[in-house]
Amino acid sequence: MPHAVANRQRLHYLRRGSGEPLLLIQGLSGNHMHWGERFLSLLEPTFETIAYDHRGIGLSDRASPGYTIADLADDAGALLDALGVPSAHVMGVSMGGMVAQELALRAPQCVRTLTLGCTYAGGQGSVRTDPAVVQRLGQLFMAGRMGEAMRELIRYNVSERFAADPANLEPFKRIAVQLPASLDVLLAQFQAVGSHDTSGRLARIAVPTLVVHGSDDRILPVANAHAIAALIRRARLEILDGVGHLFWWERPERSAQLVRELAEAAPARQ
Repeated sequence: MPHAVANRQRLHYLRRGSGEPLLLIQGLSGNHMHWGERFLSLLEPTFETIAYDHRGIGLSDRASPGYTIADLADDAGALLDALGVPSAHVMGVSMGGMVAQELALRAPQCVRTLTLGCTYAGGQGSVRTDPAVVQRLGQLFMAGRMGEAMRELIRYNVSERFAADPANLEPFKRIAVQLPASLDVLLAQFQAVGSHDTSGRLARIAVPTLVVHGSDDRILPVANAHAIAALIRRARLEILDGVGHLFWWERPERSAQLVRELAEAAPARQ
């Protein structure tokens, strides 16, 4: 499995497809497998996708706790540099969308277009996860009931309609068995998310930006998409009706189309 040293972290990554580079940044507890084969296959005719695992998760090396979203953004920028990619289209979802925000602010030269999915900016207008959901998941994780916790987490991440078909949930169960996320990594990521706030800086983002969110998101409510789109000049806002947090699993064709349209409409790189 390919790895690269980026920002003093040994990160696992996969490169697939052909075309302009597209850096894919996963969310809390997510790894490269959580993009799903269907979504990646739809991107590959247009992009060379670069999907990687954050420090400490998936197939990346273990990492010390105490890092921030800004540290994870530095990892992402350093990974592009290590791979010889001077700039890329960037798509970040959930916590990965927070990382993508920081990357666009800290290293704008690295970002051709920016897709922010099911994410959060912090500050006024932002809405955190329902405390009852956090409490329920926290109780399960802290009790060591990891299997039950992951099953609950999956159901919170998709719409009720999607979850009604057990076949839709099987890929997540396989991933959880194959590449489980440890409790210490989840806690470190929760801490990083807790201090994230780009709301006062998002107006500086000048690259073409898409903000996409499911209307039925129970992890980060859809109000967050409206708040982010209002702060980024000329951002395109796309709300997917009846869709939960993992919108690219529920609507892979539409999600890939939106990313493709954003890239095609962007000014050519000099």
